[in-house]
Amino acid sequence: MAAAADLEAVAPTGALWGLVHDFVMGQQEGPADQVAADVKSGSYTVLQVVEALGSSLENPEPRTRARGIQLLSEVLLQCHPLLLEKEVVHLILFYENRLKDHHLVIPSVLRGLRALSLCVALPPGLAVSVLKAIFQEVHVQSLPQVDRHTVYSIITNFMQTREEELKGLGADFTFGFIQVMDGEKDPRNLLVAFRIVHDLISRDYNLGPFVEELFEVTSCYFPIDFTPPPNDPYGIQREDLILSLRAVLASTPRFAEFLLPLLIEKVDSDILSAKLDSLQTLNACCTIYGQKELKDFLPSLWVSIRRESNQRRTILEMILGFLKLQQKWSYEDKGERPLSGLKDQLCSLVFMALTDPNAQLQLVGIRTLTVLGAQPGLLSPGDLELAVGHLYRLSFLEEDSQSCRAAALEASGTLATLYPMAFSSHLVPKLAEDLCVGKLDLAKGDGPTKCSRHLRCLQALSAVSTHPSIVKETLPLLLQHLCQMNKGNVVAGPSEVIAVCQSLQQVAEKCQLDPESCWYFHQTTIPCLLALAVQASMPEELSVRRKVLLEDEVLAAMVSVISTATTHLSPDLAGQSVAHIVPLFLDGNISFLPENSFPCRFQPFQDGSSGQRRLVALLMAFVCSLPRNVEIPQLNQLMQELLGLSCCPGCPFSSTAAAKCFAGLLNKHPAGQQLDEFLQLAVDKVEAGLGSGSYRRQAFTLLLWVTKALVLRYHPLSSCLIDRLMGLLSDPELGPTAADGFSLLMSDCTDVLTRAGHAEVRIMFRQRFFTDNVPALVQGFHAAPQDVKPNYLKGLSHVLNRLPKPVLLPELPTLLSLLLEALSCPDCVVQLSTLSCLQPLLLEAPQVMSLHVDTLVTKFLNLTSSPSMAVRIAALQCMHALTRLPTPVLLPYKPQVIRALAKPLDDKKRLVRKEAVLARGEWFLLGSPGS
Repeated sequence: MAAAADLEAVAPTGALWGLVHDFVMGQQEGPADQVAADVKSGSYTVLQVVEALGSSLENPEPRTRARGIQLLSEVLLQCHPLLLEKEVVHLILFYENRLKDHHLVIPSVLRGLRALSLCVALPPGLAVSVLKAIFQEVHVQSLPQVDRHTVYSIITNFMQTREEELKGLGADFTFGFIQVMDGEKDPRNLLVAFRIVHDLISRDYNLGPFVEELFEVTSCYFPIDFTPPPNDPYGIQREDLILSLRAVLASTPRFAEFLLPLLIEKVDSDILSAKLDSLQTLNACCTIYGQKELKDFLPSLWVSIRRESNQRRTILEMILGFLKLQQKWSYEDKGERPLSGLKDQLCSLVFMALTDPNAQLQLVGIRTLTVLGAQPGLLSPGDLELAVGHLYRLSFLEEDSQSCRAAALEASGTLATLYPMAFSSHLVPKLAEDLCVGKLDLAKGDGPTKCSRHLRCLQALSAVSTHPSIVKETLPLLLQHLCQMNKGNVVAGPSEVIAVCQSLQQVAEKCQLDPESCWYFHQTTIPCLLALAVQASMPEELSVRRKVLLEDEVLAAMVSVISTATTHLSPDLAGQSVAHIVPLFLDGNISFLPENSFPCRFQPFQDGSSGQRRLVALLMAFVCSLPRNVEIPQLNQLMQELLGLSCCPGCPFSSTAAAKCFAGLLNKHPAGQQLDEFLQLAVDKVEAGLGSGSYRRQAFTLLLWVTKALVLRYHPLSSCLIDRLMGLLSDPELGPTAADGFSLLMSDCTDVLTRAGHAEVRIMFRQRFFTDNVPALVQGFHAAPQDVKPNYLKGLSHVLNRLPKPVLLPELPTLLSLLLEALSCPDCVVQLSTLSCLQPLLLEAPQVMSLHVDTLVTKFLNLTSSPSMAVRIAALQCMHALTRLPTPVLLPYKPQVIRALAKPLDDKKRLVRKEAVLARGEWFLLGSPGS
């Protein structure tokens, strides 16, 4: 009974019999889709299809057998995921056996094997069995193109899923594939075949003794000679074949002995495309081949390359590849270096490129010169002098050659490290002379061209300051130049002084790598800057020129120099420096300054002038960049003075600098009684100030910076200070400022409280701030009066905008309604912050955002007419990002959006118009095929 039931289960239905019979007899076409659909729906099984095809599969007429296997194969291509392991085994055995059948049957058999090669249920060993049968029974190159492509597909599928099994075949697999590919001519098949060869090599299949055969079966196509026919539906281009073949030829050093003679032959040919392809292939080989492979061929290669005066960039790129390769080689004997005998020709070629008007050739020339110079013995003293001259000239190119100028500056820095004497002798004197000329040009008030040359001279001086001996020449030049500006010898505006400070900072960054240079820079530069600043701060000093040093942006540039020069000091050397600088500010001790004859005392904390108080920013730059284990003298007095100045009205720059300095020192101070006393002093000062009308804003700034200092180090008092800050959101005077304060709490600073400056910054401080405080912000928003709600929205928007998105996404459903409400806030800062927060969420959480698509479309479109250009741009970027939401959700809004986005296309600002074009284009394509 059970056996009868099984037979009944596989017995085909009458409908299936009819479909199969009509197809096999040629009375009906295309039943495979119907049969496959019925198999997928469970109407019958693959075994029942086989049963229904039984008589046709055994038919003595080859065409009938072919029709039967064709139907079965087409069904398998659609239903292979449904097959069980035992079914796959029987089908594989059946198809392997049919590979011995009549040639009319073979194409359908191969299609069936392709379907089975995709089966997840394929048992181990069958992939090898199938390929052995194909290699043995099928003469692939006698098949039509489509059937050859099927064989390549079977091999590719097995290489992707059964790699270890195929490697078990050893070199037999390589030899079998060589037989399959040998003689292939169709470009569609060649692309797949080249990819298979590349995988054989890159995935470390066993090539055995067939390396030369594998090379021959692929290199016979080099150079590619293919022109796609007109209206080619396959879209295969000559370049596709060139790149695929090049990837194969350059994939292993084992091809070198066969490939390099071929490339030399083709370089010498009269066909331009063959020359170019050969040179580019040589360039690709340079990254793979080693000394052993290239050594014997280099003389012949060089002879062939020298004959070309065309394709200079390609040749130079190839030479650059050779030079990079040689850098990796080690030599016991200098005579072994294969390029040593060619150094004169190499230098000549590089210098020719550096003088060529073509910017791209100049760039390759600069890169080649850098690598050439990095190898001993390839640049003679005369070559170095020429190289320095070229780099000097290229460093002063006009604006339209900015990439070459930047490359020349970088190359100068790299080579100056290796050849400091050459740059000291041939470049630094020229730059010193240019700096003097620049001073005269500034004094005459000459135009922007001369000013830009002055700027480039400063950039070049900082670029070559990569060796301690050069720093000892360039640093005095820069400082002398700054001093002369301050003495009124030069008409220098803030931008010129800032340019010098930026160069000094770049030199300071380079000196950080060498402790000796770092200390030299610090003890030379810091006293000089402080002396200039103190001189400029004297109340009797009437020179407007000197007052330039006291402007906000100039002091900020000096702060960057001082902090960069301090962060990498050893504790011992930092202790020596702090013993001078703190007494300068507390006691007016100027004895260590290079110029210490001033008309009155320097006392920024004791009734000093506003100019002197501004210099507290320089004190902040120094003490807040010290390592934590450096003891600061007179710390109690310093903290009290900073606290007093932080709440001094009349000079916001000075009071803010004092507050930041106080906070920076608090952050680094070890826990204990002294820290608690400092904190109590700060809290008392803040509360007294917030209750007074004279310095409320200064007290608020102090509160903000102290809060940040404690938030970063997870100090328990931070929660109390944050509560105080939240309470100020309802303050009529300070509410909007308090809301902006949340941006500071969540942002990274650049001048104080930085990791580089040794501040204590916990990695997860933003996440902790979010968890501890956002619920209170949300609750406060709901409880606040209507006129105060915007402050809560602004604060919340700042927090969410700076929060790592993986932290925000889980909370998005509960917070999104508030963010949407923030878009209606009239404050442009709130709008911009909220838009910046929402844009990435549209890309990362489309399902959640889709629930609010109506509101999002309306509000974003309204903001594209904002008075603020930044808001208009951000709103258009959000409209662009909206197209990432599911298409069915957006389609109802498409006509409305396209009409609305026509208006910003005429915006008066180019950047707005650009974003409008991008956004409108995406909405136009919404729902179209292929979008």
